[in-house]
Amino acid sequence: MAEDRASMSRRSFLRASALAVAVPAAAGAAAAERKPAGMDSSTIGAAIYEASIAGLGQAMAAGELSARELVRACLERIAQLDQSGPTVRSVIEVNPEALSIADALDAERRAGRVRGPLHGMPILLKDNIDTVDQMLTTAGSLALVGSRPTQDATVAARLRAAGAILLGKTNLSEWANFRSTQSSSGWSGRGRQTKNPYALDRNPCGSSSGSAAAVAASLCAAALGTETDGSIVCPSSLCGVVGIKPTVGLTSRAGVVPIAETQDTVGPHARSVADAALVLNALVGPDSRDSATAASAGRYPADYTAALQRGGLRGARIGVIRNPGTVGYSPEADAIFEAALGTLRGLGAVLIDPLPIPDDVIGFIPEEFTVLLYEFKANLNAYLATREPNPRFPREPFLRTLEQIIGFNEAVKAVEMPYFGQELFLLAQATGGLDDPAYREALVKSRDGARAGIDTAIAENQLDAMLALTGQPAWPTDLINGDHFLGASSSGAARAGYPLLCLTAGYAFGLPVGITFMGGAYSEPTLIRLAYDFEQATNLRRAPQYLPTLPLP
Repeated sequence: MAEDRASMSRRSFLRASALAVAVPAAAGAAAAERKPAGMDSSTIGAAIYEASIAGLGQAMAAGELSARELVRACLERIAQLDQSGPTVRSVIEVNPEALSIADALDAERRAGRVRGPLHGMPILLKDNIDTVDQMLTTAGSLALVGSRPTQDATVAARLRAAGAILLGKTNLSEWANFRSTQSSSGWSGRGRQTKNPYALDRNPCGSSSGSAAAVAASLCAAALGTETDGSIVCPSSLCGVVGIKPTVGLTSRAGVVPIAETQDTVGPHARSVADAALVLNALVGPDSRDSATAASAGRYPADYTAALQRGGLRGARIGVIRNPGTVGYSPEADAIFEAALGTLRGLGAVLIDPLPIPDDVIGFIPEEFTVLLYEFKANLNAYLATREPNPRFPREPFLRTLEQIIGFNEAVKAVEMPYFGQELFLLAQATGGLDDPAYREALVKSRDGARAGIDTAIAENQLDAMLALTGQPAWPTDLINGDHFLGASSSGAARAGYPLLCLTAGYAFGLPVGITFMGGAYSEPTLIRLAYDFEQATNLRRAPQYLPTLPLP
């Protein structure tokens, strides 16, 4: 047995190296050999990397840019910035079929068929979103190399139908950051450590680390992330991009490696509110594979971009959250928050400051942790049952349960657990079923309590939305001790299953800091309207400079 485990460890180490480095590097090298014909002579030129989705679409419509040229440019940039040079490590794998898909979409455009605004747009997916193609879906773990999904995640299928090109998979905090209490956000067994493009020794936050970092670095038009509690909005804040965490059930979770059915959701990262709204359009709607989406019927607009209105903040009533843990932990972040509040007032918003809302409504409570542990075991085992053996890697184990994954991690701990363990896995494995009274009681207090408290605060104060500081400036990555969180504001909405929208509000020592608009169920159009007006008035997007470290005095 010991010899078998040693052999497995060696194989897994080689597999990790091959999957995390060789695949994207080879694809990038191929892209570099075939320079994007016509790219330098196009009217977009180097501006392609900061162009909006609408701008790219206009260039394609005018014949100034093709999907193939855009994909080649992205692959070249991934090779130059992500897999070499600064080595951001935001992309865990590129799609070897991306260029051929682009060719097919270009042919459709020439034939007069344009599927919509995402036609020909390269979009990256977090590596916990199933795709049935030549890419893997592993949640960043070597444990899932030996199996594969049998169908696309619904959100992936909807992007394909909208004409998007699934460019690749992004690195993440392994298992969406639900393996250890001592983890480093952005680290996975397959992809190793994702870096923050603004300062490479700083953390990108997680778990959707690679999605946000890749968008910040302009490696794609947009990306998908997932959130259970903070996993879209925190990396949005630290990496200086826009992130929308939708209402639970607005976007399907079918075919997404789960944590918790009552809190998981899928949403976009983009460089602008408008781009995020365009991507959200393609994702929403009921799905028979995810029963939670049934409640969304009739509760989302035909087009989220209709909410992109200047003047949207005029007269809006916004509750300012100043509860413990949401402010006061970072003077630099607090100063940015206060400046943002001044901007909101200047744009005509009416601020209820501070908003009277109980701490146990807006903050983290122990019952949330209980819910996540119970649901993770049940939901992951159900998800694993949908996968089949992967014939590409027949020597890798086909794992069917959380218990088997725990054993695998222990057998290959040198590559899967070199810095932190799997204590959350062990705690989850020890839980009972979802009919356990302890789980049911925790769910009532965590989810139902948060919903009631947020709904009451909104109704009693006649709010359009609430607002909070998203978090702190990025901390130095610390693989030995793990993340250095100081504060956050995502837990109340996470527990309630309510939406969040994060965007940049300023910079501290050159590091982005975000604010988060919050609302009740299915209030995404309002959040988009408010955030868009703030974004257009401030114009704060700064492309990252990939500094090795901050030039502090």
